[in-house]
Amino acid sequence: MPRTRPPVITLDGPAGSGKTSTAQAVARRLGFRHLDSGALYRALTFALLKEGVPEQEWATLEAQQLTDLNVEVEVEGDVVNIYHDGVLLTSDLRSTEVTASVSAVAGLPAVRDWLLDVQRSVGAHGNLVADGRDMGTVVFPDADVKFFLVASLEERARRRLLQDHGREPAEAEVQEEARRIEQRDNTDSSRSHSPLRRPEHALEVDTTGLPFDDQVSLIMRQVQDLTPL
Repeated sequence: MPRTRPPVITLDGPAGSGKTSTAQAVARRLGFRHLDSGALYRALTFALLKEGVPEQEWATLEAQQLTDLNVEVEVEGDVVNIYHDGVLLTSDLRSTEVTASVSAVAGLPAVRDWLLDVQRSVGAHGNLVADGRDMGTVVFPDADVKFFLVASLEERARRRLLQDHGREPAEAEVQEEARRIEQRDNTDSSRSHSPLRRPEHALEVDTTGLPFDDQVSLIMRQVQDLTPL
């Protein structure tokens, strides 16, 4: 069936598999927008913490209460920006407090339902590279090309620490972070609503030991082979 809109490309995978940085680079090379779905969950987490909503109330939140948090997504040219109360969110999304709570927020069915329309509106006109944990399964099941990125647990832990601290981590730090990521993997894979799983027809890419430029080039070759742009 002929495509009725420009391409949508999805990259799913567990924490630290390289999906966000790879998606950013691929989008840049293609001149597409990049949707970092994890940033949306972080933005809602930031807003909940900022507004002082007690964690024990998060599971009871309804759509209107989430709307009242004033988290907004705006497509500005080729950039997808996220705002809270009109203020652009950047480094705030990576704070220790947000990182500690985002998994709990991302697991809430009401949150995932609320963000579904937001994410689909960003991709409605195509020319999008989206990364997350359910991009190719739930948000964009009809995406033109789907990827599922994986890497060893230790490699993912090292990458996450390097991203957060800007230095090569010690072995003990890697092992501790690996335990946290494994717990997150189990939570993401076992939840009843939008669990992490490999999308149908997705191409699996193991990024363990693969230099960043090589994995971007690999994705680019597959996109160009499978989807005329």
